Parts: sequence; C-alpha cells; structure tokens
Amino acid sequence: MEKIEINGFPHVRLPFNQLTEDEMRVNAFSFFEKMNKRRTVRAIDSRMVPEEIIENIIRTAATAPSGAHKQPWTFCMISDPEIKKQIRIAAEEEERISYSERMPEDWKQDLKPLATDWQKPFLEEAPYLIAVFKQSYGLENGVKSQHYYVNESVGIACGMLISAIHLAGLVTVTHTPSPMNFLSKILGRPENERPYLLLPVGYPKKNAFVPDLERKPLHEVLKKY
Repeated sequence: MEKIEINGFPHVRLPFNQLTEDEMRVNAFSFFEKMNKRRTVRAIDSRMVPEEIIENIIRTAATAPSGAHKQPWTFCMISDPEIKKQIRIAAEEEERISYSERMPEDWKQDLKPLATDWQKPFLEEAPYLIAVFKQSYGLENGVKSQHYYVNESVGIACGMLISAIHLAGLVTVTHTPSPMNFLSKILGRPENERPYLLLPVGYPKKNAFVPDLERKPLHEVLKKY
C-alpha cells in the first residue's frame, strides 16, 4: 500500500474503485429499498442471536466518522439476564414517571398511534441490549483529553448501528428513557461517559405487528438549490 507523509503524518492512498453510473444507480436504489423496509419493533423475540453477529454490527458502527477522529463512543453489549432485568426495572420507573408527570398532553396524544406506554418488556426479552455511551472527553490513566463534536459523532455512529442491525436481519427500537443515569450506575461506566441510546436487538416475535405509518415523500424532505 502506497504511503506518503503530509504535515509529518502518514497517509495512505485511498482504495477507490469507480463504479459506472448504472452501478451507482442500482446500488443507491437497492440500499434505499432495503432501508425503507426497516421498522421500529417492540415485539422482540428472546431467541438467541450468535454473538459474533452483534460484535460485527458494533464493529460497523465504530467505522463512523468523528470529530478529529477521536471516536468518542463506547458500545456496551449486554446479554446477562440479571443485568437486563435491572435495566428494565430502572428504565420502566423513569418511563412511568414520564408518562404520569413529565410528558405534556400533546406528546401523549402523538404517541397514541404507536401504542407505546411506560412498560418496556423488550428490555428483558431481547437477547441483547446495546447501550451506547458518549465520551464527553477522553480519559486514559487519569489523564483527560479533548473530544470534539461528540453528539454529532455518536449520532452518526448510532445511525450506522441501526442500519447494520437491519441489514443483518434483526430488529430494534431506539429507547431513550430520560434521565438515563441508571445505565452508568448499573454498568459501572467511568465519569467521562454519558448514556446516549439504548437498543434492544434480536429477531422479531412471530407475527409481530407494527404501526401502519407512512414516511414523508421525497419532495417534503428534499430541497434543491
């Protein structure tokens, strides 16, 4: 592999194979068709998934771009039943308070088509939970270092994570109980990490149903200049 130095740092030649325009069209539309079938699924089966598949899904997410290449993320892969139970109990307590006290009425009305409530059995039933933590700053051997564009970087990684889950033939639901500090405590995460997203991952239950929703058409989300 050809290498050079730029500003005193090693660079390698980009391994780039130019596709034909027809190949580009096919690939772009094929990816859209696959991702357009992705759905948020709360009915997740307890059937076990090979661990290496979850590891490779996380490996894919970790290829995401990040500010100054600091890679400010930690992915916690959880299959231990007792830890999943603890997470469910803590998450449901926060959700119960949110539904009864924190959420304004219009939010509750907007959630009705999704048929969701404070109960989150998928957190215990799914074979795996992936808890994503953002690293507010680097911390190694007690020494702090600056991280940049943390929320943006971790958000991109989570998008790639969800795509990888779907393309592996699995399902998930993006769960963000607020506050999520209980995750740091249960998993014993260090002081520089903050919970960002919790994803139960597995196969859908047999004959699972999802809300009959429509995505916005392209002309509503695309503006050309």
